[in-house]
Amino acid sequence: MLKGGRQWLKRRCDLPIYSWEPSLQQTKLIRPEYSERFRCIGPACEDSCCQGWAVPIDQPAFEKYQSLPTGPLRVLLEENMERAPGEANPQHFARMRMGPSLTCPILTEDRLCRIHAELGEEFLCRTCAVYPRIVSTIDNLEEKALSLSCPEAARLVLLDPDLTTRKGTNGAYQMTWDDTRHEVRELLPFLWPIREIVFTLVRNRSYPLWQRMFLLGTLCRRLDGVARGEVDRGVVPVLQGFSGAVALGSLRAAMEQIPADLPLQLDMVLQLAGLCRDRAVVGPRFVECIEQFRLGIGYAPEATLQTLIAGYADAQQRYFAPFFKANPHILENYLVNTIFRCQFPFGTKDGRLLSEPEMARQFALLATQFALVKGLLIGVAGFHKESFSAAHVVQTVQSASKHFEHHPQFLDRVHALLVSTGRDNPHGLTMLLRN
Repeated sequence: MLKGGRQWLKRRCDLPIYSWEPSLQQTKLIRPEYSERFRCIGPACEDSCCQGWAVPIDQPAFEKYQSLPTGPLRVLLEENMERAPGEANPQHFARMRMGPSLTCPILTEDRLCRIHAELGEEFLCRTCAVYPRIVSTIDNLEEKALSLSCPEAARLVLLDPDLTTRKGTNGAYQMTWDDTRHEVRELLPFLWPIREIVFTLVRNRSYPLWQRMFLLGTLCRRLDGVARGEVDRGVVPVLQGFSGAVALGSLRAAMEQIPADLPLQLDMVLQLAGLCRDRAVVGPRFVECIEQFRLGIGYAPEATLQTLIAGYADAQQRYFAPFFKANPHILENYLVNTIFRCQFPFGTKDGRLLSEPEMARQFALLATQFALVKGLLIGVAGFHKESFSAAHVVQTVQSASKHFEHHPQFLDRVHALLVSTGRDNPHGLTMLLRN
């Protein structure tokens, strides 16, 4: 038995049913099995995972490198490794000293890792061996999402119309849990049923995507209210009520009353893009993406705010909307992977779920990341017009993700920006999402 009265039922199932009948419940165990299909394409990749960010070295790898026999690779490692500052941390014991271009000094001229080539994969530090997989531990189960900062991972995730359809034989379990304690206000014991509701909602195409996002925010705020004791119900009744409201569509009318605000949306996208560019080194793929975005919305020396807004709206209506109407799985897949990567709506630290999650804050971060990616894609679509394609989507998402996924302060600065502009609320966030 697991905490909260949960128990794994180790039996195969194609479509396990989620039921709100009394007592023991059955919940889909939804996990990112697609990450197992990832394979690095090496020098054929259009970008380098060895450039643009720090490379932490775990203690076992550091000790392996110090014990290497004398030779050119040993000398190269000794010259370019340094102990991490502060208290000793086995996972971040040392780091690679990157050059002015933030390129790993162990990289060969043909963009291959000398450690891997000369010593084999078992000698890689954990960071390099695992990337682009994002590893989290839940209920003593390890699961791996993918970082879309890798072009091949971005292709695998974004372009698969059946991303979460089980293609293997591992992990497709059904799980039971005990919901008889209706007064329970702790959120962690209900991780799996909350996750199922989140994924069911993300893929519910009876609602436009911006409304699905609004509903996610509503769920997060209600669960935060339960945890703080502001709601006279426990987790189970709140989940029941929310699922019923979604099924009945009782929130549609209220959502339709929230207007789109293109000036606000464009301003936020420009500010977020500015945060992404606020780094010592900006990769050429991201620079190209930003330039296409600017040209796609009609940026020019004589442009005014009104002409930029008009260009943004035109690009959305004529090129962005038709493409994603024909390919609705792409943005859904982006959200699915981000939910796995960030363990939304709980959040993580050092690969572990936060014990006291702030779900409304997690939603604000998810919505803002999504708004940035969507906004950039609108401008890029306007640049390429009728030739806008899946390849342009992959480059835009990958190049942006490489900057904000690996920007240590990005998410904190995003949240501060939302608070300072008064947009960290349902109304403000929805205006960022609706076109």
